[in-house]
Amino acid sequence: MAQHTVKCVKYQKELPGLDEPPWPGELGKKIYENVSQEAWSLWLEHLKMIINEYRLSPASKEAQEIIASQMEDFFFGKGAALPPGYVPPQKKA
Repeated sequence: MAQHTVKCVKYQKELPGLDEPPWPGELGKKIYENVSQEAWSLWLEHLKMIINEYRLSPASKEAQEIIASQMEDFFFGKGAALPPGYVPPQKKA
């Protein structure tokens, strides 16, 4: 089966796409059609930060709505805003 490629919204070039929509509904379909595997990996790192900063329980409906909103922004909006007061972790020397 041929590799699914997309014109990635993050990298603005043709890259391998995801194997299947990563989220239900229209947002999942839009991500599947416009987001590369590479950009999805970036999102997963960003998602960990969102879950930790907002102390979300990913199984809750409220958390899923926040995650979907942040995901939409990350890929298709102005770029996901960092939570207020977020300080990036310092790299260990």
